Amino acid sequence: MYKILIVEDDVTIARSISTHLQKWDFDTRCIEDFRGVLEVFREYKPDLVLMDVTLPCYNGFHWCSEIRKLSNVPIIFVSSISDNMNIVMAINMGGDEYVEKPFDINVLTAKVQALIRRTYGFSQRKDTLGFRKLSLNLNSTNLSCGETEVSLTKNEYLILKLLMERNNQVVSRDELMETLWGNDEFVDDNTLTVNVARVRKKLENAGCKDYIKTKKGLGYILE
Repeated sequence: MYKILIVEDDVTIARSISTHLQKWDFDTRCIEDFRGVLEVFREYKPDLVLMDVTLPCYNGFHWCSEIRKLSNVPIIFVSSISDNMNIVMAINMGGDEYVEKPFDINVLTAKVQALIRRTYGFSQRKDTLGFRKLSLNLNSTNLSCGETEVSLTKNEYLILKLLMERNNQVVSRDELMETLWGNDEFVDDNTLTVNVARVRKKLENAGCKDYIKTKKGLGYILE
């Protein structure tokens, strides 16, 4: 699931974009504190940024420039300022696309999808999964919670991997048990509870408390 950071100070527009992109299976986050755009970018690790030009505190060109010091993540400017000078400046500052307001939400979504495809490719496998402060390396199975490294057992890794792949969605206990133990009918249901509790404890000790929620009668969710 690709992550989209929305840097837009019009709450109605930001929520509209976010809701629509989520329908296309994108994970989204909207900036709320426009003094801390870079901090959210570092924490969230988005795969694409939607950036307005006119923002509180600093404009979108400033934040694009700051992001470019850290990352080559694709950036789409979305702005009502449509003169050629600003479009050229946006591209020169490191932007990849420029979409004028008002825009058709379906056209914007198509541009997001196209840029994601060009940047990451259809078959490219992501090396990490991210959720809030969590970053799970799929090659080494290492987990970091902010600046803290967390050691995982095989089962703990599989639990977190599935929950992070489906963040903000409930994963049933049956699906987790199938992932961990296959069709072994002799595994006690309480064994899963113990394993999830161990993951929770490790996250809490690393400063990532209450990330895993229990949905009674349904399963577990990262939210």
